[in-house]
Amino acid sequence: MHVAILTFQGFNELDSFIALGVLKRVPGWRVSICCPEPTVTSWNGVTIHAQSLLDEVASADAVLVGSGAKTREVINDPQMMAQLKLDPSRQLIAAQCSGALVLAKLGLLGAIPACTDLTTKPWVIEAGVEVLNQPFYAKDNIATAGGCFAAPYLAAWMIAKTAGIDAAKEALYYVAPVGEKEEYVARAMKNVAMYLV
Repeated sequence: MHVAILTFQGFNELDSFIALGVLKRVPGWRVSICCPEPTVTSWNGVTIHAQSLLDEVASADAVLVGSGAKTREVINDPQMMAQLKLDPSRQLIAAQCSGALVLAKLGLLGAIPACTDLTTKPWVIEAGVEVLNQPFYAKDNIATAGGCFAAPYLAAWMIAKTAGIDAAKEALYYVAPVGEKEEYVARAMKNVAMYLV
């Protein structure tokens, strides 16, 4: 299982790294920070090295589109968008915050409503997508989440869809705050479980 976390210039560290940390709790999974260039710099100035490049997106089993300060530049770059060969018939596809703009531009959302952050909301609506006032939504093999701390919901959804609900609970339990683990896992799974049918 290869999960590619699309991470562009100006990326939001919380989105990419929190999802990576939760997804890596599944033994045997390859989870990579997937970038358009060998290095990318976050909106807070953190420079990282890519673990995979965009040419691996089409072959990944799951793709999580992270958000960032330059997402509108990404969706207006025809060359970059042409590299994003996503196929919900054979891939799990998720988007965090402004990542929903990427899915909208690729035509993957259609009539599927989306979750996003408050800053991106007007742009997603402008793209013709209904925006929900909730942290997480999924339909079939496409999921979106709004707010940086909703990243574990996307990760839990991916894990539950492929490795099972118990594996998702275990991954969330590991990262949940001490003294709140049961409550945290229950709340997260309540948001995710209704979209697993």
